[in-house]
Amino acid sequence: MAPSGSGSIKRGCQRVLYWIPVLFISIIVAWSYYAYVVQLCIESIGNIGEKIVCLLAYHLFFTMFAWAYWKTIFTKPMIPLKEFHLSYADKELLEREDRGETQQEILRRIAKDLPIYTRTMSGAIRYCDRCQLVKPDRCHHCSVCDKCILKMDHHCPWVNNCVGFSNYKFFMLFLAYSLLYCLFIAATDLQYFIKFWTNGLPDTQAKFHIMFLFFAAAMFSVSLSSLFGYHCWLVGKNRSTLAFRAPAFRHGADKNGFSLGYSKNFRQVFGDEKKFWLLPIYSSLGDGCAFPTCLVNQDAEQPPTPAGHNPIAKNPGDAHQFPAKPLRESQSRLLNSGQSWTESERGQDKDKHGTSNPAMTIENET
Repeated sequence: MAPSGSGSIKRGCQRVLYWIPVLFISIIVAWSYYAYVVQLCIESIGNIGEKIVCLLAYHLFFTMFAWAYWKTIFTKPMIPLKEFHLSYADKELLEREDRGETQQEILRRIAKDLPIYTRTMSGAIRYCDRCQLVKPDRCHHCSVCDKCILKMDHHCPWVNNCVGFSNYKFFMLFLAYSLLYCLFIAATDLQYFIKFWTNGLPDTQAKFHIMFLFFAAAMFSVSLSSLFGYHCWLVGKNRSTLAFRAPAFRHGADKNGFSLGYSKNFRQVFGDEKKFWLLPIYSSLGDGCAFPTCLVNQDAEQPPTPAGHNPIAKNPGDAHQFPAKPLRESQSRLLNSGQSWTESERGQDKDKHGTSNPAMTIENET
């Protein structure tokens, strides 16, 4: 009982510590609100028109920033659907097998009807031993959350949450509105900051708030601009911060395997309805488990398909493995529903004859 109790206390302390970065940001924002609204607008700005315009614009940026930040923090990360989880019988069967090749045969049977294109670098099925599921494309296990997250980008300590499929749009808007919030404060505070250095302001408490407010806004603007620019580039390329190495497909690794062009990449995150693009309202496309691919690289080990040849098996009821190479955009599940992933009978017969591949072992990826 003692180890269990100490473990619970340790996890409780960790959960409290994880909220410290969020608390820090909240304190900074609360102070900036007081410094801008009270000390700058109310106490220092004399012109009534300028004061009203600054207050209205500030509260607009503040509201959008706080809304996006809240949604990023409290939107739960999505986990794989139950179809990707192993049944109790499959778990028992997998645990009883010691040979990696046999384990891979079990996983291939489980994954044959799942919309999965990616593999491990050695060509094995991506399997999470801790969650006991076949990983969907772009899914990774978060060690902090201790679960597999759909389209995981990273675990962000500043929001104490995993940034993934369910809240990536909110995270992008959080960065955008944070940057606009800081730029607006720095721009409107600049003239009073200059007056402070030229002794144009009375020696009151307000001038110290004005000085530190400008420094803080300028500093955060620099860091946020680089971070926001980097994530804009990732959205345009349809990649994530975890893509330090190109995703591996059946035909090989391809860093642009999920890229459909800038417009469609953008709409995957922000949706098709333009009225929701700037609002922290969920509008992303898809279910997070299946993603369209648009690969042009051919598999060097795959024999060329003759013109007019249809690689779909003759019997629709047969069990099929994954496609020899990812489907093009027009065949993608997200762009054209109702399509199925099939492979030629030749590849299936090859598997049935027990072709040995020493690289086909279970690999647990993060």
